[in-house]
Amino acid sequence: MTSAKAKQNKTFRQISQRLVTRDEALTAEAGGRTRASVALILCQSVNDLEILFIQRAKDDLDPWSGHIAFPGGKLEDGEQVCQAARRETLEEIGLDLDEGCYLGRLSDIVGANLPVHVSCCVFGMDREACEPTLSDEVSDVFWTSLSDLRDSARHLLADVAFDDRKMAVPAIRLPQDGKPVLWGITYRLLMQFIELLNHIESEAATAVEGFAFPESIDLNEGDRL
Repeated sequence: MTSAKAKQNKTFRQISQRLVTRDEALTAEAGGRTRASVALILCQSVNDLEILFIQRAKDDLDPWSGHIAFPGGKLEDGEQVCQAARRETLEEIGLDLDEGCYLGRLSDIVGANLPVHVSCCVFGMDREACEPTLSDEVSDVFWTSLSDLRDSARHLLADVAFDDRKMAVPAIRLPQDGKPVLWGITYRLLMQFIELLNHIESEAATAVEGFAFPESIDLNEGDRL
């Protein structure tokens, strides 16, 4: 076993032990909101974790046209949360998440003023097994290191436009040239995951009790999928 794969097994196990401990198929009541599910996909390099992002294709009819996101989309009738994340990932970028390992779920994101309820299923993958095939809905797929995503110099308050409105939102400037900032619900899910990693590192240093996320988090008007 290579050092990267050995480290991958240990890191994925630590993450799985601290994610929300409930059945991956559980679908919470959405209270009339549109249900959606996304996949946060990890791979382990020798010295860092990397996270997969997509950039949505330009489409005048898509309010999230060109945005950075995790693969995912709306639940179909009778579909379960992580089943939807797997299906959408396969449809959008051709990756079969059954070839990786399911690690658990982050807390659901519930919009306080928006009719959306988003679940995020976390998967670990072997980078060598990932050969994306992009659908028409996706213009690009790329990996970004956790170190870059954690870099405080990349965190900013950015001006963005959405639904004919302009607003200032917390965001991350990505290291890839020409990419828009990462913001909205994808940003908040990512920050939730980074918080989890911070607790894992803190526990390793201080041997404190394990950390767990609440089942859902309310958002304000500025948040978007």
